[in-house]
Amino acid sequence: MMENNAIEKKYNKWIVLLSVAIPLVVVVLFSVKLKDIGFDVKPLSFLPPIYAAINAITAVLLIAAVQSIKAGKRIQHERLMKIAIGCSVAFLAMYVAYHMTSGDTKFGDTNHNGIVEEAEKIAAGPIRYLYYFILLTHISLSVAVIPLVLISYVRALAERFDRHKKISKITYPIWLYVAATGPIVYLMISPYYAS
Repeated sequence: MMENNAIEKKYNKWIVLLSVAIPLVVVVLFSVKLKDIGFDVKPLSFLPPIYAAINAITAVLLIAAVQSIKAGKRIQHERLMKIAIGCSVAFLAMYVAYHMTSGDTKFGDTNHNGIVEEAEKIAAGPIRYLYYFILLTHISLSVAVIPLVLISYVRALAERFDRHKKISKITYPIWLYVAATGPIVYLMISPYYAS
């Protein structure tokens, strides 16, 4: 038990560091456009459907992992969770790479001028509000889930399964929501991507 506590304590600093650093680095990199700082790069416009699919795969993996642990298949659960974490990291890398090489896409901007004009807002209709609600909750919960995933993982690593189970009951629905809403956000915004 003492050794397990030591494992948790050893990783606590990393959890705090990564929980703060990841969102900060993403915000900084998100605001950097490589072409604006002298790099001649082509937009990675092929990435959004790929990282949306990775989000969908993550959601399926999370559901399968929960079903595995409920069926007593701990090794399978562990493998599925590691793959889900890997998918989330891959998503994040592709998401940042896309935004560093491409312009912003605005919901409803049918003429791709970067401004959603009144006529475009009217054409998009009230679905805009649903889109922004899903987008804002997706983004805010994606930040909140980082420490939850890390804590859940470390508690499992330390074989503190009682504590792992307790935090995972919070982590799972938030992570599942983030993973499931990623493809929804993509499907809603995809008509407005510039060709």
